[in-house]
Amino acid sequence: MSDSASVVEPGKKVRRTSFNEGTGRLAALLLSPTLIVLVLVVLYPILSALRESLYQSGQRIDEDGFIIQGSQFVGLDNFAAIFSGETGDRFWNAFYNTTFFTVVCVVLETLLGVLMALVMHKAFKGRAIVRASILVPWAIPTVVSALLWKWIFQADGIANVVAGTQILWSTEGWQSVLSVIIADTWKTAPFIGLLVLAGLQTIPDEVYEAAKVDGASPWKTFTRITLPLVKPALLVAVLFRILDTLRMFDLPFVLVGPNKSSVETLSILAYLEANNTRYGPAAAYATLLFIYVAVVAYAFVKLLGADVIGEARARVVKPKKSRGKVGA
Repeated sequence: MSDSASVVEPGKKVRRTSFNEGTGRLAALLLSPTLIVLVLVVLYPILSALRESLYQSGQRIDEDGFIIQGSQFVGLDNFAAIFSGETGDRFWNAFYNTTFFTVVCVVLETLLGVLMALVMHKAFKGRAIVRASILVPWAIPTVVSALLWKWIFQADGIANVVAGTQILWSTEGWQSVLSVIIADTWKTAPFIGLLVLAGLQTIPDEVYEAAKVDGASPWKTFTRITLPLVKPALLVAVLFRILDTLRMFDLPFVLVGPNKSSVETLSILAYLEANNTRYGPAAAYATLLFIYVAVVAYAFVKLLGADVIGEARARVVKPKKSRGKVGA
């Protein structure tokens, strides 16, 4: 035996270092900068907002009539005040507007987005120009888009000229709701169309050729082949749009304006409270909105099975060991 060979004492356990142990440490080291950034820009603001919702800041008068300035711990009083009196009525109105905009806008954007994707996927002359023109609204910033539609919907704007009416789109009523729906659908339907187009391009042409040989109609080809195969991309696109619409703020705020009950959302309520230096109630609104968004996202993923991270838990089937005797 060579002198360099290690001698293992009888009865002593030898620790084996697995390959995954080394790679796990390296992975943790490489991911640590990203995790630190996520903690600073995501976790810390959430915890700060939750803490702020338990306090009440600003000037107030105590029992003796003296003015007190600063923050005071009030517990869940900010949350209780949201659901009572006129504040409660305003909260439920904003909650209804937020949910209504989310349902209506996402449904319309999904239908138009799928239609856009089917058009962009077809091979025809000038397809590049059509793709660029469809994606232009999505590339425009939301505030710029809101100002553009505000110009269209003003009293002497293009909308009234084309329709031959004199509708005041920026006042209270159904017209302001319709203007927000039109502007939001116009801007973000191309986003769903872009993701669905990416899913369409992964479908082999042989599948459609086989369906055509079998005599399948265009409708059956769409419902039995296209829609099931683009379902993962479509669900992810719809999930992103739901989460984005639930946080809607800039479009109705710029297009219609603040303090309009017909288009007031939860994000606008939180902004107005913070703008009036009522940071505690504003943080309470933001916390409730965060919980609402989290619940909707969790329910959407669980019920519809949206593959957000792409097979997070891959199933590995291990072959069973044969217990039979092997002949000599």
